[in-house]
Amino acid sequence: MTAKRVLLAELKQETATFNPVPTSYDDFQVVSGADVLTTFRGTKTEAAGALDVFEAEDDIEVVPTMSAWAVSGGPIRDSDLDRLIDGILQRARENSDVDGAYFVLHGAMAGETERDPEGRVLAGLREILPDKPIVASLDLHAILTDRMVDAADLLVPYHTYPHSDHYETGERAARNLTRLLEGTVSPTVARVRIPMLVRGDELLTATGKFGEAIGFCQDVESTPSGLAAGVIIGNPFTDVPDLRSNVIVATDGDLDLARREAERVARFMWDHRDLFLHALTSLEEAIAEAKRTTGLTVFSDAADATASGAPGDSNAILRGLLSVNYDGDALMSLVDAPAVASAYENGVGATMDIALGGTLDPQRHEPLRVNARVERLTDGVFTYEDGTPGRGGRTAVLAIDKIRVVVTERPVYVVGRQVFLAQDLDPRTFDLVVVKSPNGFRTHYESMAARIFTIDVPGATSANLRSLPFARCSRPIFPLDEGLNPSLTSD
Repeated sequence: MTAKRVLLAELKQETATFNPVPTSYDDFQVVSGADVLTTFRGTKTEAAGALDVFEAEDDIEVVPTMSAWAVSGGPIRDSDLDRLIDGILQRARENSDVDGAYFVLHGAMAGETERDPEGRVLAGLREILPDKPIVASLDLHAILTDRMVDAADLLVPYHTYPHSDHYETGERAARNLTRLLEGTVSPTVARVRIPMLVRGDELLTATGKFGEAIGFCQDVESTPSGLAAGVIIGNPFTDVPDLRSNVIVATDGDLDLARREAERVARFMWDHRDLFLHALTSLEEAIAEAKRTTGLTVFSDAADATASGAPGDSNAILRGLLSVNYDGDALMSLVDAPAVASAYENGVGATMDIALGGTLDPQRHEPLRVNARVERLTDGVFTYEDGTPGRGGRTAVLAIDKIRVVVTERPVYVVGRQVFLAQDLDPRTFDLVVVKSPNGFRTHYESMAARIFTIDVPGATSANLRSLPFARCSRPIFPLDEGLNPSLTSD
């Protein structure tokens, strides 16, 4: 029996166009060839889920090409984006004798001038493999474009928020590709565009109204003809022309079912649109509540969420804590390369008078003078909860009275606890922890937190969407505009 060869590739970054700091090639971790397999095998990623499905089949051979991924950040420099996309497509050309392809994508990338990197790379892959099945998995914050829909046979989105089904999404994608390779399914796809940007706790799929919409999609997938279905809500900080929410449903030869279900889910989302707005708490009120709380309080600095693409240099919450002489033990993070350099220059145990924060997004954040003691210096290399590597560059732990600040040269995801545990700081031993994440942190903190607040402070990824300078997304769109009455029909 001749094995079917499956090309495997990955390109992932979530871009916040309101972040003034561009993303460069060096911000990406790039592996090629067999290193792709060793990097992801045994992790909790999409690639690992797909590999386990493929490798369980006797007649499938995986052909790893290139994987490139970066922490969320600002727009990717054009030349660096070209290098990434050209590198992936070149490796695809060198391995074009395959029977199909699985592409791991985030979906919300943006370059300085390229507004649809994923559509561009998928269209390029389709030119290389004109008659072969292509399946791509997507974050549900993807920006869904015509080029993406046209180039791929199937798009398979996450079903959870916070995202806990990376591995399972890879499995779903791989199973669908396996069926396409066998020739047992013929996808028909319906898509509904919804002029809506969403935030807030109702997006928590375990408890919120959004979970009901995802449940409808899972019901479709469980039918005999269901292949893939999801609600792709977009990343509201990727200000590009195709920014909006979408419902996409793929069935096996039943276009009427796909259209009917896509329109039903879209109408459900639109009818509940007022629920998908974030309730924010003022910093002053949140600090007062934290003082009154017994146990751990978690502040979500969603406005400067490195997980959403913000630069991570906001000191607004630190400033607020110091201004009221907060006397609890607090833990937080900042991205500030000059402060790290000063810490390394002075050494562990030294006390410094330095400006902290406001080095990357000075229009929103001003540097804050603090007196800090250097407690720890590390190389910033650690492992995230999903088994993938994190690299914050040189890292310093600074003590400002009872506040501990993990200061990194590079942005890292401040979502789980490993980013702190790697510095011998256990969030469970603190009264207050600040995470630069809108909701993903809940998977790791909800079980131990007495109170959780999303703080209303300035930032490039503020949940107060009307505070952001949208210039490219299609208008009108909710909640930026009023009086919309969309048709919500499929195409």
